[in-house]
Amino acid sequence: MIFLKFDRRIFQYFDWTLLALVLGICAIGIINIYSAGFSIGERQIPLYLKQIQWVLLGSFFMMLIFLVDYRVISEGAYVIYGISVALLVVVLFYGYTTHGSQRWISLGGFSFQPSELMKLTVILALSRYFDDHKSNESYTLKELFIPFLIVLVPFVLILRQPDLGTALILMIIFASMVFFIGMNWKSFAVVLTGSLMLIPIGWHFLKDYQKDRLITFLNPENDPLGTGYHIIQSMIAVGSGGIFGKGFLKGSQTQLKFLPEQQTDFVFSVFAEEWGFAGALVLIILFMSLILWGMKIALHSRDLLGTLIAFGITALISWEVFINIGMVLGVLPVVGIPLPFLSYGGSAMIVLLTAIGLLMNVSVRRFILQR
Repeated sequence: MIFLKFDRRIFQYFDWTLLALVLGICAIGIINIYSAGFSIGERQIPLYLKQIQWVLLGSFFMMLIFLVDYRVISEGAYVIYGISVALLVVVLFYGYTTHGSQRWISLGGFSFQPSELMKLTVILALSRYFDDHKSNESYTLKELFIPFLIVLVPFVLILRQPDLGTALILMIIFASMVFFIGMNWKSFAVVLTGSLMLIPIGWHFLKDYQKDRLITFLNPENDPLGTGYHIIQSMIAVGSGGIFGKGFLKGSQTQLKFLPEQQTDFVFSVFAEEWGFAGALVLIILFMSLILWGMKIALHSRDLLGTLIAFGITALISWEVFINIGMVLGVLPVVGIPLPFLSYGGSAMIVLLTAIGLLMNVSVRRFILQR
């Protein structure tokens, strides 16, 4: 059965906890973006209204993908993957450039970022491959060659944009799923050693601004008005929040616009400045609850396909939360990873909510598929 019938079983097994966690975090994000776009004595910039539109549109796709059996969706995983790769190629030739990066396609007044879609597409493609090629033993390097190619193609295309953060997320998702499903320890040792040896070589392929970010991570004070400005202002904002924060719309770093990219990459700094350590802790607990709930869905799925899809989505959210918060606190390099459900952006919000719909799909069908 492709579509769920609207009977009482939907409400009986529907994952209201997952929905409440996600929409709760989205609501916090909208309020936070309102504050980030607010200027004392100036007219309100309605970014929060646009974010509401993205949440509503994303919620529509969330419910749409929830209604379709995830096994049916998986049958088209490679087709979806091919379309997503084609969109990345289109970006390289016809995408428009903003802030030195060519990442977006304009579709009837709406700017879409195909690299965001690629995150979910890679999870679907890898889940389909591993489900089709089940192994009773740990996977070897030879057996992982094709899955690696599945990730490598979009990785290279996204790196060309350039978008180091998203490219790294794809590799991290791949590594997480491989580690979860099981990899031969000898093969793991070879990959780890090879990766460490490639780091010096990879340095020469980085853009100058990417090298500057890594150098700044090691010593932000080296260029406080240049490459170190973002992270220094972020740490000042977080630190000035204290225990209970300065209050809604009262964050000085935010309202005086000292904090760069405060609606996107550094949105957590805005929240921490206004709501302090206590508020930040509550937000982190909400994220941890969402991640643990996603892992519960993965571990209780009725089949390997559902387990891998749920784990991949949970891993995506986990790593983006970890990297973004680590980035704004200065413990990780600034690589342009948004904070899920909080950072402003249409493409990321729509894709993430669609991913949540797929997670709900797996959650509900572990009951319904058996009846």
